[in-house]
Amino acid sequence: MRTLAVVLCLLLATVAPATAADAIGKVDVIVVEKAKRTLTLYGHKKAIKTYRIALGGNPEGHKEQEGDSRTPEGRYTIDAKNPKSSFHLSLHVSYPDKRDRARARRNGVSPGGAIMIHGTPDYLAALGAVGVVPDWTAGCIAVTNAEIEEIYRSVKIGTPIVIKP
Repeated sequence: MRTLAVVLCLLLATVAPATAADAIGKVDVIVVEKAKRTLTLYGHKKAIKTYRIALGGNPEGHKEQEGDSRTPEGRYTIDAKNPKSSFHLSLHVSYPDKRDRARARRNGVSPGGAIMIHGTPDYLAALGAVGVVPDWTAGCIAVTNAEIEEIYRSVKIGTPIVIKP
């Protein structure tokens, strides 16, 4: 019996612990549903995990211009990762695209940019811990710091993101 216990200990010691990314699996697409305040990671056409999100202070409708506190709607990609984000970690969304820039140019405004999926500043973390998720960003998509760590590890640059109304 003691030999079996030693063998099990040795086996467990040689197996690397599973990370959150291992548990989640390969992420093929991110779907954000603004009205539901959810972000869902999909892999192999199946929902892997869903997170509650916070948006900008004016969340309804597509982002039209810089400073409107809206999150864009449409199909984009994750085109960069920032491990030194002011909001813990962040994933950059490829907004504005060619259509967004053309619309803004026609309207004589800047389309804005720097749309991210990111963590939460310390002063709001306590609200998230008790289940209150107010809209507070300038148009970004916010999750808790623990959640952005999981998402950051699981999502690769080039991953599509679909942002629905």
